[in-house]
Amino acid sequence: MTEIDAKIDALVPAWLTLPDIAEQFGVEVTRVRQLVKDGQLIAVRRGENRALHVPAAFIDGDKVVKGLSGTLTLLRDDGFTDEEMLEWLFTPDPSLPGTPAQALSENRGTEVKRRAQALAV
Repeated sequence: MTEIDAKIDALVPAWLTLPDIAEQFGVEVTRVRQLVKDGQLIAVRRGENRALHVPAAFIDGDKVVKGLSGTLTLLRDDGFTDEEMLEWLFTPDPSLPGTPAQALSENRGTEVKRRAQALAV
């Protein structure tokens, strides 16, 4: 859980707090915190009260977007920090098209993972 810089904050179109996610999932906020701790979500501190926020694009109704967890694992294995992962996921990629985060939400996770694996080469 890290502080967010202005560049990444501008890349991510919408954010959700951990209590908002817990409400959507119908679980306690401690369960959402565990998802962050386990690396299935990225949470950063932002806003006036420095509350933890997760990009809204990572949430699909009452679950985490399919393919996100595996993509985050690949990027971590490549040595990416949370900030670098957010930047990569929300920077437009003309070969997708769109951003990797958009592709994940459109169930195109295989394409995203392929690009993430290529970063390690």
